[in-house]
Amino acid sequence: MSLRDLLGEALARAAEVERLLSNPDTFSNAPKAAELGREHRRLQPVTALAAELEKSENELAEARELVLVDDPEMSAEAAHEVERLQARIEDLEARLKPALLPHDPLDDRNAIIEIRAGTGGDEAALFAADLFRMYTRFIERSGWRIEMMSHAEGTLGGVKEAVFKVSGAGAFGAMRHESGVHRVQRVPAPETQGRIHTSAATVAVLPEAEEVDVSIEDKDLRIDVFRASGPGGQSVNTTDSAVRITHIPTGLVVSQQDQKSQLQNKLKGMEVLRARLLDLRLSKIEAERSKMRKSQVGTGDRSAKIRTYNYPQSRVTDHRIKWETHDLSGVMDGKIDDLVSALKIADVEDQLGE
Repeated sequence: MSLRDLLGEALARAAEVERLLSNPDTFSNAPKAAELGREHRRLQPVTALAAELEKSENELAEARELVLVDDPEMSAEAAHEVERLQARIEDLEARLKPALLPHDPLDDRNAIIEIRAGTGGDEAALFAADLFRMYTRFIERSGWRIEMMSHAEGTLGGVKEAVFKVSGAGAFGAMRHESGVHRVQRVPAPETQGRIHTSAATVAVLPEAEEVDVSIEDKDLRIDVFRASGPGGQSVNTTDSAVRITHIPTGLVVSQQDQKSQLQNKLKGMEVLRARLLDLRLSKIEAERSKMRKSQVGTGDRSAKIRTYNYPQSRVTDHRIKWETHDLSGVMDGKIDDLVSALKIADVEDQLGE
């Protein structure tokens, strides 16, 4: 369905909602009235942008007529106005796209993010730590909250694995396209010959699952306890507090040892397991929907290289949407707002079949 078709449907629905809200009988059903009120608020930006779009298109038609007049000065001025209005219309259409697609309620949820060092040894662990810092700074700027769930350090200050929850409105919607293989090209810190190495880390972004989303039966779980290893506070390394949960039907395994008690580790582990099971189910559904798509944006395909961070050229490239910037230091400082927005728009265009 085209953008204009979606816009026509949205405006028709907005008019219908306005009519229903002006009917006193609507308010005899409080839940229905509340639902219509929420829909009205969601459609307001669409109607406002549509009004601006219509105004700009009318002005563009008038300007094009003036381009044809005999007065060279007026014609040149009108030609300049045509260019300005065309750019304005393109901008309005781009802003309308995400507002017209059906809202995915998962986008409003908290996110569970898993970062793991991939190929490249110590350098991969150092890169995983860099990604963790990048996301931490972006999340803090967004006003969200981070809760560490699991953290395994590597050598030289690197990170083998970091699992954390991001709490805040729209967290999963903003972060969901970060899932995939992130590749770095640079001279590793331990390297003495100055040779550029290629290393990788994987990122998985999962929507926080609620108990109603995923049904887990006790008979499907095998829970093993063991003594935690690595740095920890009192009691962390002195008792069998670490927990390994295996979901027998899928083979998914979650290990948790960062909390002080076995119960706390089990609760955190179950939270991660629910998120992974929900993600597994959603990925299967999305794979079916995406068979005919060329873009991998939003498919959750983590086997593909999605982004390269090239330090010698100070360049970051997202291979899915051919997005590129030479502000690598800014990106690694968490300034990824433009990239997040570009990925969202590309996903919308993919869904519209553009």
